[in-house]
Amino acid sequence: MREIFDAELKQIGDGLIEMSRLVESAITRAGTALLDGEHELAQDVIASDRTIDQLERELDERCVHLLAQQAPVATDLRVVITALRISATLERMGDLARHVAEVARGRYPALAVPPSARGTFVAMNEAAGLVARRTTELLSTRDVTLAEEIEVGDDAIDMLHQDTFGATLDPAWTGTAQETVDVTLLGRYYERFGDHGVSVARRITYLVTGEFDTAATASPASSPAEV
Repeated sequence: MREIFDAELKQIGDGLIEMSRLVESAITRAGTALLDGEHELAQDVIASDRTIDQLERELDERCVHLLAQQAPVATDLRVVITALRISATLERMGDLARHVAEVARGRYPALAVPPSARGTFVAMNEAAGLVARRTTELLSTRDVTLAEEIEVGDDAIDMLHQDTFGATLDPAWTGTAQETVDVTLLGRYYERFGDHGVSVARRITYLVTGEFDTAATASPASSPAEV
């Protein structure tokens, strides 16, 4: 029985890694679609989010099955519950990548990001991509030093997010009303993407070390504009 249980836990872990890889691809491609005005790529990101959603549903079903059939306790229970929460967080990260792609698609053939803000979003997308790559690697290796790197990446996104506020509130800002709205929303999407990456990182740290921080492991709150 223990061998079967361990095999099912491994399948759940492999599913989380697969989800994370898809999220990593989604945010990278969404950023390219946004910055380069690639309509078909944006559409592909939007469509592929359904795969992430389906994986979350399958993982949740596996976790619930384990809880019902195996009644795990102690460490095993912690692993299953953490997997449920991480799958939900990864699904939200996929949604945020989709939102970026939807903005890109909605402004085609124009670019949503005006030239004055392009540098900020180039850097923001690079930072988000790094957070996503580190998240995948962390799920694969459980190397908690990667959790620290994810938090550093999130700090970089937060600073860039502040830059978007500074740009749109500057009297020298010449963007249209639509560009102002787009820059504000896009900054928010990337900022929340980073926050969710940190949530995954802290949950894995909790699994490895057993150190629990209520504030740290709480999932970032979602707003109606995000999901």
